[in-house]
Amino acid sequence: MRPEPGQVLHFSEDPAITRFVPHVAATAQQPEAYVWAVDARRAPDYWFPRQCPRALAWTTPSTTEADRERILGPGCGERMHAIEYRWLEAMRTVKLYAYRFPADSFTPFGTPYPNAHVATEPVEPLGPPEPVGDLFALHEEAGIHLRVLPGLWPFWDAVTRSTLGWSGIRLRNARPR
Repeated sequence: MRPEPGQVLHFSEDPAITRFVPHVAATAQQPEAYVWAVDARRAPDYWFPRQCPRALAWTTPSTTEADRERILGPGCGERMHAIEYRWLEAMRTVKLYAYRFPADSFTPFGTPYPNAHVATEPVEPLGPPEPVGDLFALHEEAGIHLRVLPGLWPFWDAVTRSTLGWSGIRLRNARPR
């Protein structure tokens, strides 16, 4: 589930949204109100139940072979997502939907590399939301290794000290350290 050229996506468990209005998220680190979306590169970051904590890692041009082997491991490709065992059932059963928007309604957000796209005006989807389907199958088809761990923090600590690219989403929902 990725956007077509000229589109961005918003993932939600709510299939009944007809208009997205900018808001300040409870966990926002900035005061501006936005509608959030992602491009094709970042769409896999959201192939999860909304509240599921996840640690994401991928190779970059500056990733060392030692870090790639140590953290991603042999045969694990260029990208890995990690979740906790307690989220497996939700991964199997969540009904996740993708809303498509015209990309020209959004601007890239994040530095030095954009990690999202934001709109400051209300936007309407291009059509009805699409069921995302089997989240495990999406990971497999994209060649993204999905690792299931008792807790995320040891993996997170290793990734953030490495030369890999990384992102953590909903980590406040992870098991305590």
